[in-house]
Amino acid sequence: MPNESVRTSFIQTTRLNPLMLSLFPFVTLAQAVPPPLFPPSNPAPTRVPSQELVLPRETLPTQETLQVQEIFQPQEVRPLPGQLDTVPVLNSNSPEIVQSEGILISTFPPTGKDVPSAHLNYAFQGRFDIFSHHIARVSSGQPRTLFHGILLNNPTSQPIRVEVLQGASYTTRPDALFVSLPSYVEDPQGRVYAGPGSRVVNDLLRGRRQGFLPREIILQPGENQMLYNLPIPVAGAPGSNGRSTLLRLRSTGSVYAASLAMYAPVKDGRERPPTLEEWQTMLFRGGLAGPRDIPPTPPGSNVVKVFYGRVAGVAVGSQWEAKLTDSPKSEVLTIPKRGRAFSYGLSTLYRGTLGTGQIQSAKLLARYPDTAYQAHGNYGIQYSLTLPLHNPAKQSQTITVAIQTPLKDDRNKGGLLFYNPPENRVFFRGPVRIRYTDDSGSTQTRFIHVTQYRGQQGEPLLTLTLPGGARRLVQVDLLYPPDSTPPQVLTVQTLEQTVGATTSPTSTSISR
Repeated sequence: MPNESVRTSFIQTTRLNPLMLSLFPFVTLAQAVPPPLFPPSNPAPTRVPSQELVLPRETLPTQETLQVQEIFQPQEVRPLPGQLDTVPVLNSNSPEIVQSEGILISTFPPTGKDVPSAHLNYAFQGRFDIFSHHIARVSSGQPRTLFHGILLNNPTSQPIRVEVLQGASYTTRPDALFVSLPSYVEDPQGRVYAGPGSRVVNDLLRGRRQGFLPREIILQPGENQMLYNLPIPVAGAPGSNGRSTLLRLRSTGSVYAASLAMYAPVKDGRERPPTLEEWQTMLFRGGLAGPRDIPPTPPGSNVVKVFYGRVAGVAVGSQWEAKLTDSPKSEVLTIPKRGRAFSYGLSTLYRGTLGTGQIQSAKLLARYPDTAYQAHGNYGIQYSLTLPLHNPAKQSQTITVAIQTPLKDDRNKGGLLFYNPPENRVFFRGPVRIRYTDDSGSTQTRFIHVTQYRGQQGEPLLTLTLPGGARRLVQVDLLYPPDSTPPQVLTVQTLEQTVGATTSPTSTSISR
């Protein structure tokens, strides 16, 4: 690594002793939990913070103070070339935790609705995406199953076809538990994931459409149809469960869309899925679901702590495609000098540009007043980056390509700050596809599931040795995963010593 400045500080970390670990139930990766069928209950909604895991006080073991080093890594941090495309995205992430049913987001016109302010009046046409992430939580009593529905409408006088190009939707339980994974796991078959967001973007990075989704639906003039109607089951109280969804769609005409949350109706003491008529009634007569998230801090506010808020609106941008070169007129990306590195920001945001001044967060065409001003985090957005690497030296040089998770900062400090060891909070969990020509001349495509903690420098995803004067093309693709916290960086480093052949990261293979 390049020269490092090290500062020592102290943080509190928690270690579970073996006796404590034995008290936790063993859960397999394929565990299945059926949706509960219980009589109705009415939990009182309250304002709640973002999802977190908290151990009961009586189970917390004795804490010990561990020495942590703050490592300053001098390296250039560059703004990412390119920009987001103009594909609109229905982004449904507020309220994140749903405890009272209602409208999550509606782009229908407000005319004829009992709560006009719940409707944003935006029609999609052509390519558009739907992203959704919500958590059902039950505090007490017998839980009712919360259903999440996506409703589409054809407001025109002609039939409209809506194609489902790609898409996936998973719950935490039983579909995608938050399991502990190594930093890098080779995943050639797409079976490695931790959490529903990780699994959803894994599917779409491979171009998949989940089996329950139709290839297309035909909307007759004026017709409403449910694109899907899926449960978020909670097994008991207190308890919670989440569902993440990402759909890539294309329509032949104008369509309105709504993301809705409804508790399962009960008949003869048993739950059943809501009907289309019941969803339509909610759309026309209902208000916004709750409890509402903490409102965002207005941009430009002179405050120390910024609340970004959760997103509920129509964002602009599905993909960020870029060719990383020395300049807009150049065709190559010259590798750093020996022992040096440079980085490009990924998912940089307001007050977190890493000194580049570049805010990559998608802009919003429509939003609710108490929700985020931008689509912070760019969840579900695909980064497709091409690196035409060039070694200008006469001698062979070895480079590495890595994803890193530095501490968020907005100032240009001439480098990045990391922790050693990293803080025990996962800030990135999801798949990365890397395509390149190896040192033997063979074309390679690899999928690697990456897990990184706050302040983690990370290990190389790829190591290549370039002969003097050689060029080598590397392509990196990822969909920014839900359940992650921005920003990250993509780093190219030239090693002090040249090594003989292409190497992979120290990784683990996991079968499911």
